[in-house]
Amino acid sequence: MARWAPGASERLQRAAMQLFAEDGFEATTVAGIAGRAGVTERTFFRHFTDKREVLFAGEELLQQVFVEAIADAPAGESVAGPLVAALDAGGRALQEARGRDYARARNEIIMANEQLRERELLKLAKLAQAVTAALVARGVAHVSAGLAGELAVLVFRTAFDRWIAPGETRDLVALQREGFAAISDLTRAKT
Repeated sequence: MARWAPGASERLQRAAMQLFAEDGFEATTVAGIAGRAGVTERTFFRHFTDKREVLFAGEELLQQVFVEAIADAPAGESVAGPLVAALDAGGRALQEARGRDYARARNEIIMANEQLRERELLKLAKLAQAVTAALVARGVAHVSAGLAGELAVLVFRTAFDRWIAPGETRDLVALQREGFAAISDLTRAKT
């Protein structure tokens, strides 16, 4: 096995996803993942802290994409402008990084394991906090920024679930924009 094999991280992720799908998350071992990827366990631990983190690699990058889009949005816009910019950037980044098939497979693995579902919820909570902090940095009041952060994650999660649904062909950005428009319609609806 090569000590410093190029592309090890990607091979480890691919091997882990295959084994998670074949044997289940619980039955899959780090040794099995490393073996399938053609690297040592030591190499695995250079890239990931544990097998769970294989599924959550890139979490910080997604947060960064959202935060940078908010920071780069034109000054003077309402909160909606930076939120849409963040959702668009995040949706594009997710689609380009892995694609729908990977997202579906990953979601199936996560939904089949309670600990992984909890980790996914934590990831989304961190994303909401990052969006909130980015909005506060733009001068948005804490309450409004907090609500907007949670709203962005709700729109993202709802669109993501629709995007990976069987038979869905629209892209994630379009589904997010549709979800955001639905929220806007709800806030204008007369009760």
